[in-house]
Amino acid sequence: MDKKALLELSNGSKIDLPVLSGTVGPDVLNIKDLYKKTGLFTYDPGFVSTASCSSTITFIDGDEGVLKYRGHNIADLAENNNFTAVIYLLLYGKLPSSEQHKKFLLKIQESSKVSEQVTNVIKAFPKTAHPMSILVACFANLSASYHEMHGKNVNGEDLDFGISAIAKVPAIVAMIYRHINNQEFINANNKLSYSENFLNMIFGSAVNNTLFVKALDKIFTLHADHEQNASTAAVRLVGSAGSNLFASLSAGVATLWGPAHGGANEAVINMLKEIEQSGDVDRFIEKAKDDKDPFKLMGFGHRVYKNYDPRALILKDACHEILSKLEQNNELLEIAKKLEEIALKDEYFITRKLYPNVDFYSGIIMNAIGIPSSMFTPIFALARTTGWVAQWYEMINDKETKICRPRQLYLGK
Repeated sequence: MDKKALLELSNGSKIDLPVLSGTVGPDVLNIKDLYKKTGLFTYDPGFVSTASCSSTITFIDGDEGVLKYRGHNIADLAENNNFTAVIYLLLYGKLPSSEQHKKFLLKIQESSKVSEQVTNVIKAFPKTAHPMSILVACFANLSASYHEMHGKNVNGEDLDFGISAIAKVPAIVAMIYRHINNQEFINANNKLSYSENFLNMIFGSAVNNTLFVKALDKIFTLHADHEQNASTAAVRLVGSAGSNLFASLSAGVATLWGPAHGGANEAVINMLKEIEQSGDVDRFIEKAKDDKDPFKLMGFGHRVYKNYDPRALILKDACHEILSKLEQNNELLEIAKKLEEIALKDEYFITRKLYPNVDFYSGIIMNAIGIPSSMFTPIFALARTTGWVAQWYEMINDKETKICRPRQLYLGK
């Protein structure tokens, strides 16, 4: 029997609204006919109580600290699979066999070459440009090269177009890094794994550390998708108008750039530098606990997870493993360890569930690897491109997809 919710209006009239149930998670009140039946809109700033689509890709239970890709627990994926297997899972809905994985990696390698036009776009930017601004421009350039490949012209079953986007991002991000550091570009090495190849394209042979490769692969996996977050919603919103995949990805990058979203791990390192300059960790802890002080500890707490961020639990071990084996003494990392220790014991943080989140640990790991903080968000975008592509394809194949057109509560003259 179909579930319904009875809505009673102030004029005394009543209306039944369907209640939809997913596989797991909370039920959803179906309000798509609300305006037609009542003349009323809903008011939901930030869409915090609104399901904008149905999806089979990613599930989050923020209260229980659960994250799953295609039904697979994130901890199992991060421990037992490399990132290319996770890409395959998000795109095709199942983990690959050994032979499928081998062929899929070959397809990514064959699609990874970056055109001269994109290379010229990167070179045209000043060395002082933020890497995310260059990445936005690179995706915009690719949309020009594939402008005929918009939603209605892409075979929803043929994922090659999306795979080409995923394949090109590591080389583009590495080229951006080397451009702003005034270094020659390094070609891809198809004998290396996905994460090894990326580190090689950034640093060359200077970084040949299995521990770093393993940690970076985990970071890619943990950032690959995260349900209907702001950047994914932006990709779907642009795509809902029938726009080209690369144009939609460009919107995702622009959204991810925001410090409240993808820029959070960059903000963690900036905060650690600020604390380092003061030399007083305890003072900043007290500032964070003062509700009247605007200062906030970056990398603690999460909008969705009201328990421990499951991704943080995974990266915490990787972070501590790297820090224990690093020979050089890094003051920022020492401050980070002290902040973590205090936050996990202090009643103020415990009662408010302000645990260290994935941005805290990923920022520290990438800092330890030697990646500058300005590159953190582009690397986040590199990983999240997989989720964006999977979500874009799901959207164009969904018969219920309509051009996004939010309503408003008008308060002007």
